[in-house]
Amino acid sequence: MLSRIRILTALFMLGIVVSGLTAFPLEWELDTLCRWLGVPGQAPATAYSGLTFWLVTVRNALDATYLAYPFIAYGTDWLAFGHVMIAIAFVGAWRDPVRNVWLYQFGLIACALVVPTALLCGPLRGIPFYWRLIDCLFGVVGSLPLLVILGWVRRLEELVSYVQDAGCKGVQLVQEQPRCDTLSSFLFRIK
Repeated sequence: MLSRIRILTALFMLGIVVSGLTAFPLEWELDTLCRWLGVPGQAPATAYSGLTFWLVTVRNALDATYLAYPFIAYGTDWLAFGHVMIAIAFVGAWRDPVRNVWLYQFGLIACALVVPTALLCGPLRGIPFYWRLIDCLFGVVGSLPLLVILGWVRRLEELVSYVQDAGCKGVQLVQEQPRCDTLSSFLFRIK
């Protein structure tokens, strides 16, 4: 069970890092995406509709902003940095999920707050409704592995508590120097 928790935690951390790192090359990403959609550089957004209109609008705005005010990109650099730091915080949960269960709870709260943030702040910033729904999906999708992990951690916590209450009798740890106070950090099986 511990290995499953660690694998899913590592995947969650990877997702946070990857989503954060995409904030560094925003201008290049939008230029590339618009080229894939067949939109030539400097094309006016009004020539398109729907999602393509929105992507071209954002691309053109970024191009103009970065040309006149390149320091604005520094804000998204810090956004990427924040994502990486949040992922690093989950190393504690990866190492000892029972003791650091609060990190998974923190992650769930953060995922839950994505939805109201997107739905409340999006209209204030002129973000189309369908794009706000895409943003909401990050919170929903991010919460799914955390909910699974929390279930596994609760089961592991009950097992550790049961074993500790029994005074570590009947437990064989698959580790060279077992210690009852850190059972959640070890793989074990009951004889």
